[in-house]
Amino acid sequence: MSLSSINENLSTTGTVGLAGAGVLGLLMAKYPDRAIFDEYREGIPHRKGVPLLGLLPIVLSNRFRLHDFQLDNFESLDSMTVYVERLSELRRVLVSSVEFLLFTQRMLNMCSKANNFENYAKGPNLQSAMSDLLGHGIFNANGEQWRIQRKAASFIFSVKNFRDHFTDVFVQEMRYVTEHILASAAADHRVVDFHDLMYKFTLDSFVLLGFGVKLHGLQQEKQIGFAQSFDIIQHNSSWRIAFPFWRSYETLQSIFKPWHKGPTHHLKVVDDFAYKVIKERRQQMAEGHTFQDLLSRFMNTKYENGELLDDRALRDVIINFIIAGRDTTAQALSWTFYNLMLHPRVEKKLVDEIFEHVNADLEDDSPALYEAIKEMPYAHAVLYEVLRLFPSVPGNQKYALNDDVLPDGTHVQAGDYITWHPYAMGRSTKIWGADAKSFRPERWFNEDGQLKRESQGQWPAFHAGPRVCLGQQLATLESLVAIVMLLRRYKFTLAHDQDVTYIPSVTLPMKDGMKVFVEKR
Repeated sequence: MSLSSINENLSTTGTVGLAGAGVLGLLMAKYPDRAIFDEYREGIPHRKGVPLLGLLPIVLSNRFRLHDFQLDNFESLDSMTVYVERLSELRRVLVSSVEFLLFTQRMLNMCSKANNFENYAKGPNLQSAMSDLLGHGIFNANGEQWRIQRKAASFIFSVKNFRDHFTDVFVQEMRYVTEHILASAAADHRVVDFHDLMYKFTLDSFVLLGFGVKLHGLQQEKQIGFAQSFDIIQHNSSWRIAFPFWRSYETLQSIFKPWHKGPTHHLKVVDDFAYKVIKERRQQMAEGHTFQDLLSRFMNTKYENGELLDDRALRDVIINFIIAGRDTTAQALSWTFYNLMLHPRVEKKLVDEIFEHVNADLEDDSPALYEAIKEMPYAHAVLYEVLRLFPSVPGNQKYALNDDVLPDGTHVQAGDYITWHPYAMGRSTKIWGADAKSFRPERWFNEDGQLKRESQGQWPAFHAGPRVCLGQQLATLESLVAIVMLLRRYKFTLAHDQDVTYIPSVTLPMKDGMKVFVEKR
């Protein structure tokens, strides 16, 4: 190559480099504190980021405390409605763009209005990420599909079923926990992972309620096949929501690691279990047998056109039910006992109420136990306070189908994700006062000493509006049955040298569990 050619190539390279630097400089000047191609919404407070990348570096540095990061946003901007952007994901658009989130407590009040409810759906990204596991179940459904399931389920969650059947199931499963697992741990002075134990308890309970099948997970040292696959596929679904390139990753993994048991394998384990139970139940019911589980009840449920639910619809309904109750209730119980161990005054007051209302005989009479628990206001207040500070669903979102305006004047564009954050809301001094971050169950009593419930907009622990959690009474019942039976028998103490904290997820699991010592009262 001649010297002139080399000089020409160097000149061309230099020109391209200068041009690139110039374009980069112009882009940095245009987007000095936000992601490239992002345009801030006028009138909405926003947090400043770095040129071209926006808040991405800040979000990554806070990835292990994301829920507290959202609280930081509210507090630093001194606003309950803020704009948070991040670089767009390929699953959303195929060009560089920005996805933004609007956090507002007022969104809940807006969603409860009938004329606005239909405008806010699950959204394509969430539905896609969760479709393998949830199918067209109530959590992943919109419109008519959601209404049909909601209506059918509402008849099942009756007071009679709570009193006569659901309570008995929870007592059965908790009795095994108290009489075998914890009794042994107390006798041997052995540390127990309370968080893991509650997961086993709630999974056994909700599989029995949902499918009418005893899973016996509590009796196993290691997880059985269904439970293990159920956990893995749930974790994978949550991971998909956070990771934009999950399809490509899973495809590459199946190609380069064909021996790896990926989501497809674990989904098949869950599906095989569900369809096997459904097939057997159809045969049993055809022979004239009757059952009280949800599967059997939904088998007699018809769509508005008169058709019965097929096997896939039944599978989706029951799997959604188990997911709704299992993780959230296990986590609520774990955070409850964590707070009781940190606040002995509250624990003593709760234990006194338990011994005042419940004796050993009541545990053998489920309807009577149900009625007794209803008359325990401080127990309810403790649970409400836990769910205020440690909500089982720390963040939630809806996808705007059309343009709209929030009650505070914020303009919403079609395609926006409107997100509210119960974790941050529960710790906000603007909502709960100066002691918002303090654990104080007494805040749930009015001046007359009567238990009170805050509005769904202020305390969205069970969602709000038409999509308010249908099983909130069931979750409350199971939690209180467990709390009563555990505290009547045992005192729990946190093991040393552990940092009990959450891991960011769709729900609020403990990062490394919670190790406790158990002693009999």
